[in-house]
Amino acid sequence: MSRLVVIIAAGSRGDIQPCVALGRGLSARGDKVRLVASSRYEPLVAEAGLEFAPLTADPTEILTSDEGQEWLAGGRNPVRFLTGLKKIVGPMADRLLAELLAACRDADLLITPTLGFLGEHLGDHLGIGRALVHFQPSQPTRAFPHPLLPQARLLGGAGNRLSFGAVDQVAWQLLRPFINPWRAAELGLPKLPLYGPMRRVRAEGRPVLCCFSEAVVPRPADWPPQVHVTGYWFLDEAPGWSPPPELAAFLADGPPPVYVGFGSMVPKDAAATGAVVRAALRRAGVRGIVSDGESDADILVVRDVPHAWLFPKMAAVVHHGGAGTSAAGLRAGVPTLVCPFFGDQPYWGERVHALGAGPVPHPIRKLTAAALATAIRTAVDSPGMRERAQDIARHLKEEDGVARACDVIATL
Repeated sequence: MSRLVVIIAAGSRGDIQPCVALGRGLSARGDKVRLVASSRYEPLVAEAGLEFAPLTADPTEILTSDEGQEWLAGGRNPVRFLTGLKKIVGPMADRLLAELLAACRDADLLITPTLGFLGEHLGDHLGIGRALVHFQPSQPTRAFPHPLLPQARLLGGAGNRLSFGAVDQVAWQLLRPFINPWRAAELGLPKLPLYGPMRRVRAEGRPVLCCFSEAVVPRPADWPPQVHVTGYWFLDEAPGWSPPPELAAFLADGPPPVYVGFGSMVPKDAAATGAVVRAALRRAGVRGIVSDGESDADILVVRDVPHAWLFPKMAAVVHHGGAGTSAAGLRAGVPTLVCPFFGDQPYWGERVHALGAGPVPHPIRKLTAAALATAIRTAVDSPGMRERAQDIARHLKEEDGVARACDVIATL
């Protein structure tokens, strides 16, 4: 019997694409799938043949606002990250929560992110099952600290494990003023205590789908069986997609270029950052493909080209370190340099470097033409780095993360 599976995919394109891939996999198995996301991504969802429910919050508008720029400036600090999120979400919280409830009213199963534990509140109200999605390691473990709290590793295994609870608690205390009134007024549920829903979620063994690969994040021995490291959920380009003529001509006209792009991240001074990137590419003596500005003989500007098609044709890729873009770079089998802005991006940059698939990450706020040029040359000139990237790519291409996730969801 077909079920209606509702996937909540709040965030930017890097958060949406894996959920679209998962939704397409579930649909192919007979489930009806509704994806809840920003209105900006309706065409992407519709192209996949999935039902769409809009959220009236635009991630690009948020990141270009004064509050968004302040949020980006918080870097990896978990308190600044979550406080910045509260400042942005606060004025629209009631509206977004109402939109989420409306999108889920007839659902049979919920697939939701960890932040706010929205699936718990909605699932209890509707009396249906739910599973959590982790785009970065968010399950407590002694093996490593939470991606937002790397300092905890100084306290050993106990500190590592406690760091996950600490981040969960900071998030809950900031979101509780919005969530608890919503539970009482709209969902008919009791308000949750100060410590929040996390203990219950983990005590009841709520299924967790980890949208990353064990080749990138080895599974800790102390994760319980309900935590499933499925592999990445890749959404490849539509069949028959072909590059614009100017891109095909540029690629054919010389050695493989280096891609530099920061996705939905918006530098505070985009023009200055663009100048640094162009100066670095020329200083490194490489051709470049970038996502902003004007094209030149040695640098081509492209927009909205599928990473799965473009990245394997590059000598190296430079990006912000979002979970989805990092996965695409590793799958392409080329060296990756991460220039993180905030959140979990530094973590993915560290993972790429630790795996031997890219240079040391260079935070965007400290980026200079000289440093970027040196890192690009390191990525391009290192046979060992390229070989390691290709080894990881072979492993990722053998995985079918969508199929594994669908297998788990089929049991719920």
